[in-house]
Amino acid sequence: MLFRQLFDDTSSTYTYLVADLVWHQAALIDPVREQAERDLALLDELGLNLAWVLETHVHADHITAAAHLREVTGAAVGYGVGSGVGCAERLFADGDEIEIGDERIRVLATPGHTDGCVSYLWRDRVFTGDALLIGSCGRTDFQEGDAGRLYESITDRLFTLPGETLVYPAHDYVGRRVSSIAQEQATNEFAGGDVDREAFIMALAGMKLEPPRLIDVAVSANRHCGRSGES
Repeated sequence: MLFRQLFDDTSSTYTYLVADLVWHQAALIDPVREQAERDLALLDELGLNLAWVLETHVHADHITAAAHLREVTGAAVGYGVGSGVGCAERLFADGDEIEIGDERIRVLATPGHTDGCVSYLWRDRVFTGDALLIGSCGRTDFQEGDAGRLYESITDRLFTLPGETLVYPAHDYVGRRVSSIAQEQATNEFAGGDVDREAFIMALAGMKLEPPRLIDVAVSANRHCGRSGES
């Protein structure tokens, strides 16, 4: 197995590379369009064939590199079934498995930030997208945001994983790289400790954040795998 955590400074987005070194197959999770050449160079350096581009959801803060990576490598693109994305080779439902050589990645439906949010469970770690962030969670005030559904995704799905499961989110804005389920259960500002569903919903309703800078172009482009107005 091989694992790399990559970062885009502009959008504070983490991209994750997972690979099987026996079959030389890889997946990239949440790649950023401006970092596509970096990611392709890394694949070439490591002698890997990109089998999958996996999106945790339709992002509003950056444009995905999915379409470009597919054109260059022939990789398949996957989103969650609730995303309604028509350009993907596969729309994943809860419990689906993705094969990367001999590696298996399991799909967990974690809607709430958007309808189509999924997390990807691989070995001892889970890639949570914007559903669960380190010390926080995704906002629910645009796209198909639903705080009640997000609470259930976090507490009924993610928090039922073993406590030692490593949490790798799609973003962090202060340089944190990894957490764990046990740490988030204990310390997460919105969902940790004894926070109940009503308190969680009220806390998210009280968030006063500016819209993502690229929302007007990113959501549309990402519904077409990173190509504006195309399928």
